[in-house]
Amino acid sequence: MIAVAGGKGGSGKTTTTLGLARALSRRGAPVVAADADWDLPNLARLASAADGDGGSVPDAPTVLDAVRADGAIRPDRRAPTVLAAPNDPGDADAGRALGALAEAVPDDSPTLLDCPAGASPDAAAPLRAADRCLLVTPLRRAALRDAAKTAALARRLGCPPVGTVAVRAESVPAGVGELLGCPVLGRIPAVAPEPLSDPSVRAAYDDLARRLVDEHGADRWRVA
Repeated sequence: MIAVAGGKGGSGKTTTTLGLARALSRRGAPVVAADADWDLPNLARLASAADGDGGSVPDAPTVLDAVRADGAIRPDRRAPTVLAAPNDPGDADAGRALGALAEAVPDDSPTLLDCPAGASPDAAAPLRAADRCLLVTPLRRAALRDAAKTAALARRLGCPPVGTVAVRAESVPAGVGELLGCPVLGRIPAVAPEPLSDPSVRAAYDDLARRLVDEHGADRWRVA
């Protein structure tokens, strides 16, 4: 389970969660992508918009639906299984639900958590549940400073960064990996308004998936 984390909102976490999930799926992995930002959820809406459905997600399964169902989750290898945030979480504990999700997903299924921004208790919950985190950041000074704070929080919670993804970047200057304490695994070019439909962005996420699998997941994820 990998928490896709970053600093402030708008840093590219949701797009990276879905872009990477689709890239891993293209390699044959049975991927689960779950929205862990229950206050400002948009993963399922982005997935629906990217599929040409206009962003409408009336019947998207939620994280709570998944962990309350009988039996283990069976992700499809043809496309990521996207789990939305609960429509009405009530008194549900996000940390407990995400921990249950980790137990319900098969060991050979990479699970990506689209994390909340910042360093609040809500942001800490997916970091506590995940094994590692993937930092996502633009290369602006303020964004890098926030990403460094997120990296420090993740390490304190036992979820060390596996690497960094530089988004909306034409190049990556030397020293970014040293600043964040982990390697830069990918660079995603700036494309608007629908980056996930752009071939250069798709290729960038394919390259990120390859590097992530080669360095950290090939044994367990059973991907080509």
